[in-house]
Amino acid sequence: MSKTRLPWIAAAASFGFFVTQLDVTIVNVALDAIGKAFDAPTAQLQWVVDAYILALAAMLLSAGAVADRAGPRRTFVAGLLLFGVASAACGLAASPLMLILSRVAQGAAGALLIPPSLALIAHAAHGDDRKRASAVGWWTAAGGVSIAAGPVLGGLLVETLGWRWVFFVNLPVCVIGAVLTLLVAPPTPAKPKVPFDIPGQAMAVAAVSLLVGGLIEGGHRGWGGAPLLALIAGVVLTGAFALFERRAEHPAMPLGAFRERPAWTAVVVGSALNFTYYGLIFVLGLFMLRALRWSPSRAGLAFLPLTATFIVSNLASGGLVARFGARAVTTAGVLIAACGYVLTARLGAGSGLAEMLPGFALIPGGMGLAIPALTSGLLASVDKHDAGAASGALNACRQVGGAAGVAIFGALAGRDVVSGLHASGLGAAALLVGAAFISAGMPRFLRPAKAG
Repeated sequence: MSKTRLPWIAAAASFGFFVTQLDVTIVNVALDAIGKAFDAPTAQLQWVVDAYILALAAMLLSAGAVADRAGPRRTFVAGLLLFGVASAACGLAASPLMLILSRVAQGAAGALLIPPSLALIAHAAHGDDRKRASAVGWWTAAGGVSIAAGPVLGGLLVETLGWRWVFFVNLPVCVIGAVLTLLVAPPTPAKPKVPFDIPGQAMAVAAVSLLVGGLIEGGHRGWGGAPLLALIAGVVLTGAFALFERRAEHPAMPLGAFRERPAWTAVVVGSALNFTYYGLIFVLGLFMLRALRWSPSRAGLAFLPLTATFIVSNLASGGLVARFGARAVTTAGVLIAACGYVLTARLGAGSGLAEMLPGFALIPGGMGLAIPALTSGLLASVDKHDAGAASGALNACRQVGGAAGVAIFGALAGRDVVSGLHASGLGAAALLVGAAFISAGMPRFLRPAKAG
């Protein structure tokens, strides 16, 4: 595949990550309007958000296996079209239950976008570390743009056209992404025909569903009873899945690929980054609203500098990896983010935006350097026919990490948000220092992907 097409293919692939991340945040500002329209209780409104996250996380590994077997281009285009249909169903929902079920379908369709989009990049940049790292930087930057745009765009749509348009807005994005992909991405080779590992996929979906569902419900209801049982069952099923996959003739997840240092480092460090980031963002939101008494709109605008820094560092990561190597960029990025968490832990009830800005620059600045380097390292270390499954595993683990961060840090902030912010910030910094030691053991430069 010609590398001259890579910028266009990266742009097409970025539509998938953009729309999936957009729907994580854009719905939050519409919840009040949805609640009034349906006279829905808070518990149902929470599941309008959580159903999407749960389905997205649960289906990522299966989506990666589908992409490897059906071909990334075909899977990605199908995912965009299905995401558009599910978004339309959300916008047309006549009851809270219909909306929640449509959000489940939307999350499952979103899972079909992330692994194949990275696989498209892996195929297009095969053997060129710098081009691959740069393309992944653009891909992650698209997610940063959508996370920042979500609350702002959602607020405008709710106030002008109504809450249903926070879902209808996805339709043109999906259509443009699908058309661009068909125009610029040639058909990508599928994995040699092998049976689909249905038992393994079912175990993976059940394990991730139990883990994420237990974390979500634990954050809402406390850590006893059903949430605890779900978490225990999820851990047991995860272990059973790993044992089953080791003996499966055609495993859903290529466990052998994760013997490579860049691959398992990406999973461990990437999960730690999501755990700390999503957990701290959740606590910071509560801190602004409860301790500082800011309005929701002011709090939303305060997060914009954080997201802008994320985008800049995402785009810088590829060139830095090519010059200094994945190990240096990842380790430096993780340590920079850790410093940002230490600064954030020093905020108090009298703090203003100026005191927040140093942490808001360092946290996304470090993460934005590390995540593209980690993702590119993963893609470089696996057979190109396993790129979908490997990236699906990475992003599933990151989703679980993010859900765990929100649940655990949210629990710390439950009684006193200021002391909870202090404990969360210092805990996040300590976790990332440990992650930096792990990333420091990676090879300095990425190895070319295997020629499978």
